[in-house]
Amino acid sequence: MTLNDLPRRNPAIVESVDDITPNDNIARRLRELGFVAGEQVEVVAEGPLGGEPLLVQVGFTRFALRRSEAARVRLHAGGKTA
Repeated sequence: MTLNDLPRRNPAIVESVDDITPNDNIARRLRELGFVAGEQVEVVAEGPLGGEPLLVQVGFTRFALRRSEAARVRLHAGGKTA
């Protein structure tokens, strides 16, 4: 499952961030922002038309991500936390 498939208000754990191309700047930036293995994430809200952007919380920080960016964040299958 990827972050763009995660239902709202349903916490999950990051498994990895996929690089689409070699030296993928977007994937690198996502990792720098805290989307790293073991970190809890949650989709807090979705934009109106088409659900763009996604408001995503990682740790105590919230980010607005395009669905194409969120699709790079791979989550553990059934990776909810208590």
